Amino acid sequence: MSTSQTVPVVTIDGPSGVGKGTLAQYLTCKTRFHLLDSGAIYRALAFGAIKHAVDLSDVAGLVKLAESLPVEFVATSILFEGDDVTSSVRTEEVAAVASKVAAIPEVRAALLARQKAFAKSPGLVADGRDMGTVVFPQANLKLYLTASAEVRAERRVKQLKNQGVNANIDQIIQDIKERDERDSNRTTAPLKPADDAIVIDTSDLDVEQVCRKAESLLWERGLLM
Repeated sequence: MSTSQTVPVVTIDGPSGVGKGTLAQYLTCKTRFHLLDSGAIYRALAFGAIKHAVDLSDVAGLVKLAESLPVEFVATSILFEGDDVTSSVRTEEVAAVASKVAAIPEVRAALLARQKAFAKSPGLVADGRDMGTVVFPQANLKLYLTASAEVRAERRVKQLKNQGVNANIDQIIQDIKERDERDSNRTTAPLKPADDAIVIDTSDLDVEQVCRKAESLLWERGLLM
């Protein structure tokens, strides 16, 4: 049995803007498990491709970058080649490129082993899009968060405004729908709930309600003491 299956694993999948990252941080604090933000890994790869001018059609170049990806996670910061790129990898440009590189089977394969290696004692909370379906299919608890495109766009606009960035909500809604379509219909690891995942629609729930609901499920599975 692989290491990823011998320690407790909680997976949180779903599209962007549904609250996966916030919930993952909360559950990590509650359980003291390790945290895997797989989306940040793909964003870091996209950032690196942009920075080093690796064309998205250059699959071999992307795979090479993925295999030696100079990314580190320090507390809540993301480092790329030693530089703090936490804000840089959250831009819409990087998100769009990340979605495209994530659809390339060879790239996903190159990053798979690296993601599995995050599963170490005492356990792991893994946040992503295919954590429960592909990376950790034997996870102890699989959560899938969802919300309407409109609600997710409103959250993104609010986030950008807090950063002093003006945003067009209609454009963001369109971008979200296009990304969902692309992620859900890719041939490799399409975005979808695992068959045994518990789906939580966060459209009408606040952060506290989502966290409490997930925490109660961890108690039910014996993942909290």
